[in-house]
Amino acid sequence: MQFFFYCRDKAGVGKTRLGLLKEHWVFMRRYIDAMIARGPTMSADGKAVTGSMHMVDLPDADAARVFAHDDPLARGGVFEDIMVRRYHNVLGRTMWQFGGDPQRPRFFFIGEARPGAPEQVRNLLGAQRAYLGHADRAAQVILFGPLLGADGETWEGTVMLLETPDRAAAEALVLGDPASKLYARAELHHWRFGGEENLQDLVAR
Repeated sequence: MQFFFYCRDKAGVGKTRLGLLKEHWVFMRRYIDAMIARGPTMSADGKAVTGSMHMVDLPDADAARVFAHDDPLARGGVFEDIMVRRYHNVLGRTMWQFGGDPQRPRFFFIGEARPGAPEQVRNLLGAQRAYLGHADRAAQVILFGPLLGADGETWEGTVMLLETPDRAAAEALVLGDPASKLYARAELHHWRFGGEENLQDLVAR
C-alpha cells in the first residue's frame, strides 16, 4: 500500500528540529527501499524548514501509523499536525528516477477535495493525467497522484511534486489542472529532495 505523509512544523521549532535531524535520518534508513519520495518543505527564502513530506510503500495502516508517529521529529514535538493518507503514484517511479535539474526550484502541491467532489472527479482524472503528461508539462512533473480514503478508492485530493523555472510557472501549472476546481484547500510549498545525501547544508547551519 502506498501512503502519503505531510507533517507541518510548529512555529519556532527550528533548533529542536536541527537537534533531531540525524536521529530522523537514522530512523528513515529502515524504510529507504520502500521510499517513493521524501523531503522538507521550505520557507520562500529557502532558509527555514517548515515541514516534512514522505511517500512510502508500507504493508498496512498500522505500519503507516508507526512510520508517522515513531519518527524522532514527531516524538520530539516538532510537528503541529500529521496528515496520513492512502496514495497512488501514477507515474510509478521514485523521485530519484526523475531526470531533472537540481539547480531549478522544486515545489510540493497538495489539493484537498471539497465536500461532494468525489462524485464529480471520475470524469476529470483522465483529463488531469493527460494535462500533466502533455509534452509541455511532463518534464516539470516529478511525481503526482491522488490522495485516497482509507478504502484506497475514494478520491480525497491530489499531490504533485514539481520542478519548474520559478514559482510563477508552478502556480500556472497547478491552476491549469482540470481538477483544480474541486479543491477546498490548495497549498503550494517550496520543497527540496530529502535524505541526508541532499540536506547536509541544513546540519551545517
